[in-house]
Amino acid sequence: MARSSLALYGGSLSLLTDLYELTMAYGYWKNGMQDWEAAFHVTFRKNPFGGSYALACGLHSVIEYLEQFEFRRDDLDYLATLQGNDGKPLFSEEFLHYLSGCRLTCDVDAVPEGTVVVANEPLIRVCGPLPQAQLLETALLTLLNFQTLIATKAARVCQAAAGDPVLEFGLRRAQGIDGGVTEARAAYVGGCFGTSNVLAGKLFGIPVRGTVAHSWIMAFDDEREAFEKYARAVPNNVILLVDTYDSLVGVKHAIEVGRMIESMGFRLAGIRLDSGDLLTLSRKARQLLDEAGFQHTAIVGSSELDEYVISDLKRKGAPINVWGVGTKLAVSYDQPALGGVYKLAAVRKPGGEWEPRIKLSEEAIKISHPGRMQVRRFALNNTFAFDVLYDVDEGEPTRPFVDYHHPGITIDPGDAHPVEDLLVPIFRAGKRVYDPPPLAQVRERAQQQLHSLPENTRRLHVPEPYRLAVSSRMQQVKEAQIRLQRQRVQAARERYGLS
Repeated sequence: MARSSLALYGGSLSLLTDLYELTMAYGYWKNGMQDWEAAFHVTFRKNPFGGSYALACGLHSVIEYLEQFEFRRDDLDYLATLQGNDGKPLFSEEFLHYLSGCRLTCDVDAVPEGTVVVANEPLIRVCGPLPQAQLLETALLTLLNFQTLIATKAARVCQAAAGDPVLEFGLRRAQGIDGGVTEARAAYVGGCFGTSNVLAGKLFGIPVRGTVAHSWIMAFDDEREAFEKYARAVPNNVILLVDTYDSLVGVKHAIEVGRMIESMGFRLAGIRLDSGDLLTLSRKARQLLDEAGFQHTAIVGSSELDEYVISDLKRKGAPINVWGVGTKLAVSYDQPALGGVYKLAAVRKPGGEWEPRIKLSEEAIKISHPGRMQVRRFALNNTFAFDVLYDVDEGEPTRPFVDYHHPGITIDPGDAHPVEDLLVPIFRAGKRVYDPPPLAQVRERAQQQLHSLPENTRRLHVPEPYRLAVSSRMQQVKEAQIRLQRQRVQAARERYGLS
């Protein structure tokens, strides 16, 4: 398996968690529940960026984390120092000994990276010992939330570029080292052609791109001299940044240097516009380049770009060939978090059957689905039509299918046919049974998946929702659980005299 950004940290990552995961695991253990089994799902409640889909990403990191899951001596020594409100140890020595022998024994199923998913579908299902499955929550969320968000953002940016190469330039604005490295990988999955991040290139084999910044030009007395010095130093990588002083004068200087390196057997690969009115400047730059015989020279546009700016420039006919996208991709500027959650959906006591569990809320969007979920995707004419959530115990999703958002409406498959179940086995009893594909294949899968979405679902502005359904059995179980828990709540309110 290719290297991951987790390799940057070395050692154990078992403490990459919130304290309450450990206190809950301790509580389960103290109450003799360590042999209970639990089923958890990672889902997200709203599609990001006002769109109608997301692009699953981060499983590569999850696999590496799970394969290395253990509490090492220094982890346990640290936990032994934690104190409760009475100043005494928070965790007993016996529990720390239990953690010392804790290794992954869960079954884990997940959506392969590069798969299109929608809100309320599981990205991962974890089934295994209750304390252990609980301990995985925070790490799985942090590994999946950010990377899925960035892959989705990159897919939207690349869609706006309409086939033009998009380069990821966001490392200097990224949220720390891991943010910059994992963001570059996720952006590549989402469709970016390459990255400026050399470490990401080394770790993942992503093409790296870059030439000079303004400081190079400013280091010399004259822009023309700066261009010539760089071109002579690196003649096989000449893309000149022309906006340090005056963009059109910069283009003229670039043309002169381009003629010089042609005599050396090289070509002026491109010029970059990084400020100002990109529409007007790119048109004038293209005219100057073409008149000088530099039709082959690309125009690279950067400067606070996102899918909306690129889409607008493309619509207006800006002759930009390559797009360098930094801050607004690297930090997901307009939506900084996906909002994924990890919810308990079923428990099984030793020797018993799976029992559904549900979380209620006054907000319908926060009511969880009980049962061990799987997702079946249906397609029509090679285009995704709708997905169905169902419990794995059903074997086949029971009909009629109920609209997820409008339970009074059923979805008729018509001529649509099932094409795949999205969750595939990753670990069985803690042993990996899945070989992650090379990153290039993940990227290719993402493109195939995106092209299989209905065009109206992919559009950037006011997209049509992708249809999500629930099997009739799962819907019946959910409604029964809602009734049961509300009855219990009402009885409790009456007991306590609450209005």
